[in-house]
Amino acid sequence: RSMRRQTLLITLLALVTVFILWNIRELEVLVYPLRLFVTYVHEASHALAALVTGGSVSGFTVSANGSGLAVTAGGSRAFILPAGYLGAALFGSMLFFLTNRIPRWVQGLSLFIGGFMIVFTVAFARPDETGSFTALFIGLGFGAVMLLLGWKAPRIVNQFILNTLAVMTSLNAVLDVWMIVGQSDASRGQVRNDAAAFATEFTPALPTSVVAFIWSAAAVAMLG
Repeated sequence: RSMRRQTLLITLLALVTVFILWNIRELEVLVYPLRLFVTYVHEASHALAALVTGGSVSGFTVSANGSGLAVTAGGSRAFILPAGYLGAALFGSMLFFLTNRIPRWVQGLSLFIGGFMIVFTVAFARPDETGSFTALFIGLGFGAVMLLLGWKAPRIVNQFILNTLAVMTSLNAVLDVWMIVGQSDASRGQVRNDAAAFATEFTPALPTSVVAFIWSAAAVAMLG
């Protein structure tokens, strides 16, 4: 019972921390790497979806402005395209669930996430078109921090960090996918956003905004 009470307090502290970070402009320097982390999870989710459905991954990038791009071949496009936004929402939601339902596992969870990020980064992260190594810095940096947390930090510190990452990632994913409802034609160069590509390839009878709305609802459901 004492662990449940402590877990609840840590969760509330993480929620308050995210609220403060989002609403105080002077703290943007702390929010910036977290936003890049969310982009990393988004692009890594595309890559993982390609691998899971039998495709291949040439690499993925994260740019300093917060955008990203995953280059895949083969696999199921119907699964790969939604995997960015919905994969980030699922990652954040599951991380929040596991951190709070099984608090004794949090150090091992930190070690797993850190090790996976380092391996995945080395295998697939690439510099973007400007030559920026942001994806490598984010993947290796966050991976090393997570390994250090899992190895050295006490359980309550791991719980707080994992909860903060979970809330930031899942909420950002929900807000990002909702944003494209009103910006359905947004693109990066010749690359359409995921919802526009999905609508063109699989649901031509549905406007891109409707596809984005459905994804947004799915992301909210996962977070709920």
